[in-house]
Amino acid sequence: MQLTQKETTLLSDMKSQEKLCVEKYTKYASSALDPQLKELFTSISNVEQQHLNTLCQIENGSVPQSNSQSAQTVKSSFTQNYGMGDTPDKQADCYLCSDLLADEKHVSGLYNTCIFEFKEQAVRDTLNHIQKEEQEHGKAIYDYMSVNNMYS
Repeated sequence: MQLTQKETTLLSDMKSQEKLCVEKYTKYASSALDPQLKELFTSISNVEQQHLNTLCQIENGSVPQSNSQSAQTVKSSFTQNYGMGDTPDKQADCYLCSDLLADEKHVSGLYNTCIFEFKEQAVRDTLNHIQKEEQEHGKAIYDYMSVNNMYS
């Protein structure tokens, strides 16, 4: 598969975004105070690393088969750890969640653009699959925040 210059540039941009996501989720997992949040961030970090690996494969001319991509689900059911009032721990975890939720919204939008810019249908399908997982990450973070009275 021969990539256009634009496709190569878009892949490079997406790889940079995925690297940043892996780094942030890893760092935030070690900073999170709620064990559920640590687990969620670690799980998402692993999926983001798989996204990065997939983008590298595409960059090298190999497109993973759609049916070989297993959906990387992350936990989306949480028990309440924080009540209605603000505490320093809740504020700290809320900041981490808010920052990563904003990142997921941004990255999902970038994938949306990329999907329309690639000519190969197999690449478009793969990017669409990744975008769906990014949206699921955002939903999981939202669910955590909602259960813990962090989302208004």
